[in-house]
Amino acid sequence: MTVTYSSKVANATFFGFHRLLLKWKGSIYKLLYREFIVFATLYTAISVLYRFFLTGSQKRFFEKLSIYCDKYAEQIPVTFVLGFYVTLVVNRWWNQFVNLPWPDRLMFLISSCVQGRDEYGRLLRRTLMRYVNLTSLLIFRSVSTAVYKRFPTMDHVV
Repeated sequence: MTVTYSSKVANATFFGFHRLLLKWKGSIYKLLYREFIVFATLYTAISVLYRFFLTGSQKRFFEKLSIYCDKYAEQIPVTFVLGFYVTLVVNRWWNQFVNLPWPDRLMFLISSCVQGRDEYGRLLRRTLMRYVNLTSLLIFRSVSTAVYKRFPTMDHVV
């Protein structure tokens, strides 16, 4: 379930914005705290081991090993990884945009399939488009807070 704080962000003051960072439900901290605890624990353990338990020659070997690992870590440039990430994000956004329901495309399909120049055909096409608009509105209500504010209850939808 997605938790949105957009209404609180819109009303936040410059000095009160830090309170939004401390929200737990749906926060980035809740998502990453386990990994951070593991990282901090391992870093502390390696640091204590290096500073208090290794001899001089063992420290030099550890430093050489660190330099060797750093040399191979530079072979995958950060710009490549960042470009890959940005490509993923943009493709995901574009797929969401392409998959939005466009009522005019469906209207062209309904106009071509529902025949008749009489009153019955016109009313049938109009009724089908009203149902299409209603389903779009109900879907957008569940996704967008702006649409939900505009149509908070079913009476507003009617």
